[in-house]
Amino acid sequence: MGEKVEQRTFTRRDRQQFRAKVRDCLDALGTMLAEGQFEAGEPQVGMEVELNIVGSDMAPAMANERVLSAIADPDFQTELGQFNIEINLPPTPIRGDNLRTVEESLRGSLNAADSKARTVGGHLAIIGMLPTLKQSNFEQQWISTNPRYDLLSEQILAARGEDIELRIAGVALPGSAPEHLNTICETILPEAACTSTQLHLQIAPDQFAAYWNAAQAIAGVQVAISSNSPFLLGRALWHETRIPLFEQATDTRPPELMNQGVRPRVWFGERWITSIFDLFEENSRYFPALLPVCTDEDPREMLSRGEPPSLAELKLHNGTIYRWNRPVYDIANGRHHLRLENRVLPAGPTVVDILADTAFYYGVLRSLVHAEQPIWARMSFDAAADNLRSGAQRGFDSQLYWPDFGWVSPQELVLRKLLPLAHAGLDAYGVDPEVRDRYLGIIEKRCIAQKCGATWQRGAVVAREAAGDTRDQALTAMLRAYMELMHAGEPVHTWTW
Repeated sequence: MGEKVEQRTFTRRDRQQFRAKVRDCLDALGTMLAEGQFEAGEPQVGMEVELNIVGSDMAPAMANERVLSAIADPDFQTELGQFNIEINLPPTPIRGDNLRTVEESLRGSLNAADSKARTVGGHLAIIGMLPTLKQSNFEQQWISTNPRYDLLSEQILAARGEDIELRIAGVALPGSAPEHLNTICETILPEAACTSTQLHLQIAPDQFAAYWNAAQAIAGVQVAISSNSPFLLGRALWHETRIPLFEQATDTRPPELMNQGVRPRVWFGERWITSIFDLFEENSRYFPALLPVCTDEDPREMLSRGEPPSLAELKLHNGTIYRWNRPVYDIANGRHHLRLENRVLPAGPTVVDILADTAFYYGVLRSLVHAEQPIWARMSFDAAADNLRSGAQRGFDSQLYWPDFGWVSPQELVLRKLLPLAHAGLDAYGVDPEVRDRYLGIIEKRCIAQKCGATWQRGAVVAREAAGDTRDQALTAMLRAYMELMHAGEPVHTWTW
C-alpha cells in the first residue's frame, strides 16, 4: 500500500502545496529522462504476493498484527485489512534457473510463515478473494492500525461525498440463475478482499512505453487463464471479481462525476503511450491528491548536486492511483530506476501456479516488445480494455480480440499464439530450457483442461450444493479443500473436487 503516513487532517493550503511539489517532481523526472540518468540493469523478477488470514473455521481472522509478530520477518508487511498481510520477494535475475529458485524461496517463506501463524491461531490463504468474507468484515474497526489506511479510507470517502456502492452482476453457475451483488459500505475495506500477485520488471526509459503497451495488450489474457476470485459475500460473481470490486471500492466519483466521464482511480488507461512520462503526467493532471503530504526536499536542487531525488510527492501520489499496469520510480543502492508493476493477477492458487503465470507474463512480454510489428500498432486500445473486462468476467468462456484471430477464446489464443511467444521470450532472457518447459507446460495443460482457480472453486461449490450444502456450508467446505490442495502444491489444473 505504499509509504507510511501519519494520521492528520489536510488544509486547502496543503493541497495547493502538494500540487506544486508534484509539478516540481515531474520537472525533475523530465530532466532525468532527457539526460538518460536511469539505471537499466539486468532483467529481474520482482514479486509481491498478498495473503489472507483465516481461522480454523475458515472465517477471516482479524489477526495481522499477531501473525506478523509471530512471523518476525521484514519481508512480510501489513495490508489494508486486518485479515491481510503481504510478502515481498527481493529482485532476482530472470536468466538461468532463477525462476525455480524464486519458487523454492517463496514456498519456503510461506510454509515457515504459515507454521508461525498457526501458533497464534492464523492460517495463510493464497487466494484471489476470500470466499467466506461477510459484510461485517468491512466495518471500520477491521482496518489495519497503520494510520495510512484509515486516512486513505477517510479521504476517498470525503472525495466521493457518500458511502461506497458495490454493484456487480454475476456469471451464473451451471444450472442456476445469475446472482447479483448490490450493497453499501462505509469504508474502503472491500478493497482488502482483492488479494493479488504483483510482478515488477526494471526497464530502461527508452523501452518503457513498449513494455507498458505490451502489458496492457495481454492483461485480458492473463486474467482469463488465471482467474481465482469467483465468490464475494456469498454470491457467485465474475471469475475474477477482483477487477470490478477494486474499481468500485476505491472510486472517488459519485454517479454524477461518473456520468461526466471523470476518470476512476483504478484505471486501465485510455491510450497507448510513447513515454513513461505520459503516465506520471496523466496522474498529475487528472487526479486530485488523496494524501497531500509534502517533504522539504527540492528535487531540482538535488539534481544540481548530482544526487538522485526521492520524488516523494510524485511517488506518494502515484501510489494512490491504481493502474492495472503501474509505472514505478524508485531508488536502490543510491541509483534511481524505473519499474513496470503488473497488478492484474490474483494470488494463488499454488506457488507453482504463481510462477507459471510469472514465466508466461515475462516471456510473452519480451517477445511482443521485440516483435517486428508492435501489437499496439495492430490493435486498438479499446480492444485491450474490453479484453480485460471480458476475461475477468467469464474466464475461459470469454471471447477476446487479437489481430489475425479476430474473436477467439483465451485458451485457443494462448495455445496457438502466445505460448510460442512465451517460449521465445524466455529463451531470449536466457532461461534454462528445463525451467521454461516446467512453467509453460503448466500454462499449456491449464488451457487444455480449461481449469484455473476460479473454475475449480465454482465447480466445487456446485458439487457441494448438489449434495445438499447451503451456500455458506459449500463455501466453507470448498475453502477448506482449497487450503489442503494449496499446501499440497500441485498445479490447479490437476485438482479434483
